[in-house]
Amino acid sequence: MKSFDIGFTMIIRNVTTLNYSNTPSHPTDIEIEDGKIARLGPQLDNPKGLREYAFENAMISKGWVDLHVHVYYGATDISIRPEQAGLETGVTTLVDCGSAGEANFVGFSEFIAKQAKERLFAFLNIGSIGLVACNRISELSLGFRSVNVERTLKTIENYPDLIRGIKCRASQVITGDLGAEAVRVARKVARVAGLPLIVHVGEPPPLLEDVLDLLEEGDVVTHAFHGKPGGNLMEDPRSLTAVHKARARGVLLDVGHGAASFSFKVMRFAREQGIETDLISTDLHRNSVKGPAYDLPTTLSKLLNLGMPLEQVIAAGSTRPSSFLDPTEGEDWLKVGQNADLTVFRVDQANTTVEDSLGDNLTLTQLIHPLLAVQGVNHAECGLRFQ
Repeated sequence: MKSFDIGFTMIIRNVTTLNYSNTPSHPTDIEIEDGKIARLGPQLDNPKGLREYAFENAMISKGWVDLHVHVYYGATDISIRPEQAGLETGVTTLVDCGSAGEANFVGFSEFIAKQAKERLFAFLNIGSIGLVACNRISELSLGFRSVNVERTLKTIENYPDLIRGIKCRASQVITGDLGAEAVRVARKVARVAGLPLIVHVGEPPPLLEDVLDLLEEGDVVTHAFHGKPGGNLMEDPRSLTAVHKARARGVLLDVGHGAASFSFKVMRFAREQGIETDLISTDLHRNSVKGPAYDLPTTLSKLLNLGMPLEQVIAAGSTRPSSFLDPTEGEDWLKVGQNADLTVFRVDQANTTVEDSLGDNLTLTQLIHPLLAVQGVNHAECGLRFQ
């Protein structure tokens, strides 16, 4: 895998798109110059002798988006470097999901977001210290003294182009005696700021149904398909009913695989009940990057092999999270003059076994393999961490 920097021009040959609106469904060539799409069409000439990338059986999508990573490297005990989750795995946009709170967000902006080759956004943790010591010292360990609403709102005001939502971890080891009240406060801050709320669910309390009942259209539940006892959607009909009601209100479900937060069994059950995930993310961090999540293409491949159609899988890792971050981006991403934000990939036949967060196995017969990722003037030849 190789990364390349500013000012690179190229032609990508003979790639097809999935069933996206406003994009060619037949093989096409794409010329990229100075970070923008310069030409589209079959068999483009190359009088300038630009570098060419040609792949067999390759498809192209809007650049992949991982909506849940932890990349505040050096400032929290679980964060990895952005490049470990980014371009070289096919991902052009990363969203750090609550690693920083208001007290340490400046460092994330200055030393991580501004330095990365990937496009970076953040969900601001409702707890002032963020995930400095993750589960060892919860960001809500001092109760509501851990939250400074005024400073949190000021931080959002200071970084409107970077902060895309409020993050609240709603599980017992984090919230302690606060329970669902922590979610209520986070929701209030999100509503005042005009941002969505992203809630991590896990071990109760608070109960899954109590958390879901607080969420509104455009809010996100991450780790929606975890298998932790007493807190997953499969064990109690009331939880399942709450999921259906939340989805009807426009609440979005996200995989958020992580080291402990995705169950094949729960995902299969959900699909049998007519519940599909809206978003696919990795929750990539120090304890999941070497397995069981590995990277976004491996996580996408798991959903594909669980029966989710390829078009929906790719949309859940590209156009849907992209539109969530910026509703103006939409589906119309492949046209002359647009900023280049693309992932080239193919689907390979496979016969390999992967695990979920509970140690249950799944045989992959199809593997989504990223080949090339382009984000503006930066791009990388790609590969899979899991082989």
